[in-house]
Amino acid sequence: MKRTALRAIRVGTRPGRKSQGWLFAGPLAAPVALGRAGIKADKREGDGGTPRGRFRPLRLWWRADRLPRPRTSLPVRRIGPHDAWCEDPRDRRYNHAFRRSANEPGDRMRRDDDLYDMVIEIDHNTRPRVAGRGSAVFIHVARPRFAPTAGCVALRPRDLKRLLARINSKTRILIQS
Repeated sequence: MKRTALRAIRVGTRPGRKSQGWLFAGPLAAPVALGRAGIKADKREGDGGTPRGRFRPLRLWWRADRLPRPRTSLPVRRIGPHDAWCEDPRDRRYNHAFRRSANEPGDRMRRDDDLYDMVIEIDHNTRPRVAGRGSAVFIHVARPRFAPTAGCVALRPRDLKRLLARINSKTRILIQS
């Protein structure tokens, strides 16, 4: 039986723990890690805040060398050894993926840990893209014990796989305090 895609998912903070919260997606209620500064309405580059707002999932980035392709209706892109994300507000590629040379700065998508084995790119600060308003805000795999992120939303791998199977590009992501 084919499941219908979720229309919306909600993310909110856990009382008393600004860097942890809950994600609600249909019957799924999953703990999440948030940015070390919690959910912020006025997101700035490097502030450690998870942006408050309504977003859409754009694509899944995944490590094909580590995992089988997750089931999802989102567009999928394999993470290659040179894939990176530009976090420099002065760079014309700010808040975009690019192919990184060995000496070039940028948030590497291909990491030694498993945090970016599955990454949902969302449309935070994309239209219009404003320098300094935050980059590389993703939904990805959580660190042990849900340690804070730099501003992303992070879940256990099994919860992220369950979420991927139920969302598409029309799903709305509501992040609220």
